[in-house]
Amino acid sequence: MRMMRTGIITIIDASSRVQLEAVLRLCHLVSPALPIGAYAYSAGLEHAVQAGWVRDEAGTLDWLRGLSRYSVATLDLPLLLRLHRAWSGNDADAAQRWNAQLYASRETAELRAEDLHLGRSLAKVLAELGIAAALPWQKADTTMASMFALAAVRWGIAGTEAAGGYLWAWSENQALAAVKLVPLGQSAGQRLLHALLADMPGLVELAASIGDEDICSSALSQVIGSALHETQYSRLFRS
Repeated sequence: MRMMRTGIITIIDASSRVQLEAVLRLCHLVSPALPIGAYAYSAGLEHAVQAGWVRDEAGTLDWLRGLSRYSVATLDLPLLLRLHRAWSGNDADAAQRWNAQLYASRETAELRAEDLHLGRSLAKVLAELGIAAALPWQKADTTMASMFALAAVRWGIAGTEAAGGYLWAWSENQALAAVKLVPLGQSAGQRLLHALLADMPGLVELAASIGDEDICSSALSQVIGSALHETQYSRLFRS
């Protein structure tokens, strides 16, 4: 970011101002204050804790690293990057196709319901913020990644940065769920995020290298946990 100093006044050039605005828009997009209800979902983590698969901070980190490496980075992020290209090129057919592939890849009723709720909720927020293209997605089989990519394109956020932001938002929500469920202290939650953040650049690079035929999720324990969570007697989360 280029800045010119004149006396005690710092002047940001036009290009740097655009970059700064994109960064701030990404902060808005990944904020926990975004009213989409992500806090209500644990994506199978609640059953993993109930079953004793996740017991402590170290186990939580292993669980989240496994999901981020073998699910988010190989399914969500490659498709988000393709959705970003589709929205950038105003290719509605491609956006519909990649969105449908991601939605169809959710293996359980709860994982589908979670993505549908988050996607439609984000579509509503974006429509209220003036992104007209989000309007019809409020009643479609919409995924979170589809609307995240749409917002990124409209707000000038590059695909790589959007993928990193999406991964951060997912990780933060999972860490917050773990603090409540395991339970962990707030400091442990921050250590989890610090460790996960160090992995993120490599995971985004991995996602960018995956070809169409290799897009998949191989997080079997999450799928089993999510399916069993549907009939779990006592629970705090909707997934």
